[in-house]
Amino acid sequence: MIHITEDIAIDDSEIQEAFIRASGPGGQNVNKVATAVQLRFDAERSPSLSPDVRRRLAAAAGKRMTNAGILIIQARRFRTQEQNRQDALERLIRLVQKAALPPRPRRRTAPTSASRERRLDSKRRRAQLKKIRQDMAKHDE
Repeated sequence: MIHITEDIAIDDSEIQEAFIRASGPGGQNVNKVATAVQLRFDAERSPSLSPDVRRRLAAAAGKRMTNAGILIIQARRFRTQEQNRQDALERLIRLVQKAALPPRPRRRTAPTSASRERRLDSKRRRAQLKKIRQDMAKHDE
C-alpha cells in the first residue's frame, strides 16, 4: 500500500512498471541496460480515488494521462533502475497529493474605487479623442 493522504492509499497492484532504455549519459552501459522506468497507473478504474480527485488528477497530469485514463510517468533522471523507480513513485505521489487538495473557492470582490475611477477616466479620454476626430472630419468637409 502506498499512502498518499489520510484518505487515499493506492494498492501496489494498481501500479505497473516497465523498464526501458534511457537516452543520455551512461557510457557503454546505456545501450545494454534498461534503467529508465515507465510507471502506469490506471486512475480511471482506481477504487482509491474519488471522482473529484480523478477529475483534478486528469487536469494536473495533462499529456501524461491517456484518453483511457491511464497516467504514464517516465523517469530516466538517474542511472540506476532503483533510483528511477523511486523517482517515478515520488512523482506519482506528488501528483495525486496535488489533485487531492480541493481548489480554494473564489471570493467575489468589488472593484476598488480607484480602479473604477481609472476606468471611467480612460473612457472619458477615449470619448474626447473621438469627439476631436469627429469635429476634424466635419471641418474638412
